Amino acid sequence: MTAGIAVQQEVSLRKQLPLRHFRQLHGPEVRRLFHQQPEPFGDDHSDRESLAIGLGATLYAPATRTDLASTIRKRALHGVCSMVIDLEDAVADHEVAYAKQQTVAALDMLAMSPDANPLLFVRVRDADTITELLDQVGPGIEALTGFVFPKFDSVSGPRYLHALRAAAQRVNRPLYGMPVLESPVLVHRETRDHELTRIAALLAAHRERVLAVRVGATDMCSTFGIRRDRDLTIYDVRVVADVIADIVNYLGRADGTGFVITGPVWEYFADHERMFRPLLRTAPFAESDAVPFRQYLVSRDLDGLLREISLDRANGIQGKTVIHPSHVAAVHALSVVTHEEYSDALDILRADVGGVAASGYRNKMNEMRPHRSWARQTLLRARVFGVANKGVSFVDLLTALVTE
Repeated sequence: MTAGIAVQQEVSLRKQLPLRHFRQLHGPEVRRLFHQQPEPFGDDHSDRESLAIGLGATLYAPATRTDLASTIRKRALHGVCSMVIDLEDAVADHEVAYAKQQTVAALDMLAMSPDANPLLFVRVRDADTITELLDQVGPGIEALTGFVFPKFDSVSGPRYLHALRAAAQRVNRPLYGMPVLESPVLVHRETRDHELTRIAALLAAHRERVLAVRVGATDMCSTFGIRRDRDLTIYDVRVVADVIADIVNYLGRADGTGFVITGPVWEYFADHERMFRPLLRTAPFAESDAVPFRQYLVSRDLDGLLREISLDRANGIQGKTVIHPSHVAAVHALSVVTHEEYSDALDILRADVGGVAASGYRNKMNEMRPHRSWARQTLLRARVFGVANKGVSFVDLLTALVTE
C-alpha cells in the first residue's frame, strides 16, 4: 500500500465522524433542556434531506483569512454545523488567486483533523472554479460537502450544475450544490415567473445534487438601491418580500417537488440608536429570570434577527445565512422543536384518517390531513435539532448557548 493511499484511507475513516447540533452542551444541561436530544447526521453525506435541514445557521468566512482552517475548527467547537468559504463577494478581485490557494490549503488541513468538520462549501465565482479547485486540492476533497453558486439563473445554472456533476463523478461520492437566487432577472416583476419556471425545471433535473436553495436578499435590495435598516426585517421590504414569496411558491412546495429554502443574511451585530421599540417582549425573559439577557440581545441587534428567523419559519424557510458568529445561537435555538409542536406532530401522524381533534395542549385544533405535511417536516427537524422539554423556551436554549 502506498503512503498516498494510506493517507486517503485514514482521512476517509476520520470523516465518518458525524455532526450533531448542540454538541457543545453537556450532561445535566442537555437533560434539562431536551426531551429528545438531536441525532447525529452527515456521517456519509448521503441523507440529503437531513443534511439540508441540518445546515442551520450557515456561517460565511472570506477565503482570504490567514487563519481560515483554525477559524473553521474553532467555530465547529462552538456549534457551527455548516460553513461557506467565500471566493466571491468577500474577496477583492486582486486577491482571487491568493484566496483559491488559501481555500485548498485549509481544506487539506481540515481533512486531517480527527474531529468532525462542519458541512463545508465553497462559494465559487464561476463554474470553471469548481474544476480548478479539484485540480489543486489533495486529501481536502474529503472535507468538502459541495459548492455555492452565486447569481444562479437559467443562463448560468446549467454550467454550474454540469461542473458539479462532473466533480461528483470525478471524486466518486456526493457533492452538493446550493444555488443563490439573487439576479435581477429573477427580481424584476415582468421576468420573474418565466425565470422561476425555468429554474424550477433545471433544479428538478438535478434534484439529487441540489441540497438547498439560498436567498440572496442583499443583491435583491441592490437592484432597487435599497439597504434595509436594522429596525426592519426583510419582510418589511416589500419588493424583496414579494420575490421571496414567489421563490417559496415555485421551489418550496411540500408535495415532493420542492427544496429546502434558506433564509437571507442578517447584516447587523452591534448597538445603534433606535427609532423604534425593541422587538422582544419582556415577559418570556422575566419568566426565565433572564431580563438582563434580553437587554444584551437588544444591544447586539439580535432582537431583529430573532424576529426575522420567526418570519422565515412562518414563510416556509429553514435555516439562515449568517456572517457573524453571534447569530448562530439565535438560529439554532429557534430551530429546536418545542414540546408542544412535537406533541401535535405525533398526534397528527398517528391518525390515518382525516378529521380534527383538540391538541394535547388544549389550545388549538389539529386538522389531520391539512397539517400532515407540517407534521412530517416538524419531526424531521426534531431529529436534527431535538425537542425541548416541556416548559423550556427559546430563551432557555439561547441563554445556554450564549453563556456556554
